[in-house]
Amino acid sequence: MGIVKISDDLHDELRKYSNVMSRSINSQAEFWLKMGRLAELNPTLTFHEILKQELLREQAVFDHSDSELKKLEVVNE
Repeated sequence: MGIVKISDDLHDELRKYSNVMSRSINSQAEFWLKMGRLAELNPTLTFHEILKQELLREQAVFDHSDSELKKLEVVNE
């Protein structure tokens, strides 16, 4: 585990969103980092498509037949 320095404004946004999403500030930051990384790896997918596939992958029902979404497998290192 490490420390990531962020701006005060971003920290305030994390605090607001974490309350709305019922996550800790650290969990919200981790979620945003993960989604940003997945978005960069899958530029043709929408946020909702990425989120859906990540949730399915987490539930071990990931569909390996879709070549566009296979990129999501690489992310969880």
